[in-house]
Amino acid sequence: MSTQPESDVFTLAGRSIRSRLLVGTGKYADLAQTREAVEASGAEIVTVAIRRTNIGQNPGEPSLLEVISPERYTLLPNTAGCYTAEEAVRTLRLARELLDGHPLVKLEVLGDQDTLFPNMVETLKAAATLIKDGFEVMVYCSDDPIMARQLEDMGCVAIMPLASLIGSGMGILNPWNLGIILERARVPVIVDAGVGTASDAAIAMELGCAGVLMNTAIAQARQPVRMAHAMALAVAAGREAFLAGRMAKKPYRASASSPLTGLIQ
Repeated sequence: MSTQPESDVFTLAGRSIRSRLLVGTGKYADLAQTREAVEASGAEIVTVAIRRTNIGQNPGEPSLLEVISPERYTLLPNTAGCYTAEEAVRTLRLARELLDGHPLVKLEVLGDQDTLFPNMVETLKAAATLIKDGFEVMVYCSDDPIMARQLEDMGCVAIMPLASLIGSGMGILNPWNLGIILERARVPVIVDAGVGTASDAAIAMELGCAGVLMNTAIAQARQPVRMAHAMALAVAAGREAFLAGRMAKKPYRASASSPLTGLIQ
């Protein structure tokens, strides 16, 4: 059940999205746990690694679609495990065939197997090809504001800068770059990669992100289903704090929380 108010939606490629928590489907113990965690998260958009997850391309094997229905969730095919633009484009074209022409995709082109940092040269090349081919591209990228602007200008429907390295759980290491991207962006900015716990998700939302995408932080928690619920609460709380507007920071001057007049003598 979503923790977001009905009226607080954001627009993604013409779709109204209420849940600002997007989740992945990898690294769970089994498909049953995947289903339970996704349900507990309240997510509407669920990512699927096409090169690692069966959604029909392997007949006779258990399919993710048996527990994550395309009628209930917006599936977001992604290119996890791709290291060239050509690999990424080919993978998403396959996903479009498997999902009956589904255009919304998440592009990620990785630089190396150790860090999984994005290869931005190949990412830009793949994005250009996919957009020309009619895809609606959400793009995983570095937290470089210039790269983010280039991807937006070429037509990507969402910018997804990393908070820190994929699977690291280190949280948001460079809020300043992220702040610049948020200040300039005209499309949704969704933090992708590096979230480790609920406070990381809340900080991303307090900065003004449209949403947070995560997988490992939930799937590798000691209790994944419980963590999925915690993340939903954190995203909702962070969003509310952003809308409320935090008090100004005062590094050296105290300010009493109670009135100073009318004191009992």
